[in-house]
Amino acid sequence: MSKLLVFDSGVGGLSVAREIRRALPAAEMIYVADDAGFPYGGREDADLTQRVVGLIAGLIRQFAPDAVVIGCNTASTLVLPPLRARFTLPFVGTVPAIKPAAERTRSGLISVLATPGTMQRDYTRGLIESFAGHCAVRLVGSANLAPLAEAFMRGEPVDDAAILTEIAPAFVEEDGRHTDFVVLACTHYPFLKGRFERLAPWPVAWLDPAPAIARRVVDVLGRGRSDGPGGGMARLTSGRSWPTALLPVLSDLSLRPGADSVASEAGTA
Repeated sequence: MSKLLVFDSGVGGLSVAREIRRALPAAEMIYVADDAGFPYGGREDADLTQRVVGLIAGLIRQFAPDAVVIGCNTASTLVLPPLRARFTLPFVGTVPAIKPAAERTRSGLISVLATPGTMQRDYTRGLIESFAGHCAVRLVGSANLAPLAEAFMRGEPVDDAAILTEIAPAFVEEDGRHTDFVVLACTHYPFLKGRFERLAPWPVAWLDPAPAIARRVVDVLGRGRSDGPGGGMARLTSGRSWPTALLPVLSDLSLRPGADSVASEAGTA
């Protein structure tokens, strides 16, 4: 049975874990949310790289996974090269789904809804230059949407107006054409997709990267045995208990919540 480490800045990466569990029901999964460091979007590159590499190095030492998934666009654009240089096990990152959006758009107007960190990365702009040169791409960097999604997932009230303020810039009208694809370039955002659809000024396709990540994990690990449900654990780097509202989500993923802190090679997380 394969053992998989799934790491994210918070609990939004559970959207990725959900798709992986569907694809690999028998896998043992360790899900770690860096709630002590959340949010990542506004952190300096060097600080974020040191933190994430240190945390993942400690988790690899502790759990010896067969592969690691970085379920965070902001972190993936920074930490994959140093991690791959240091460790021989496979790493699966999360990058904005700009290529499929550019291939499928009819209007030629697509938007990328991201954190400020992901929006500013050269990697993101490189994807646009490589795959979306024929499109008009609007980059929308939101500092508030990931925290709003995190609050929503914890069962806290989130105002429609606050969500609409964040997504409104992604909707562009130009010469009678309208944005028809919005790339969800943060794994927190799919949990708000129902609210996005209801609040959007017109219908668009919202591209969630999680299914593609799950397919890549299957390519890396193979399907293996699938004759029984997998297990695993979910941990918060702060050592706090998991919010009650998320316990059913963890149960559906066959993950037991842990409450102990996570060690880091860069120091205590």
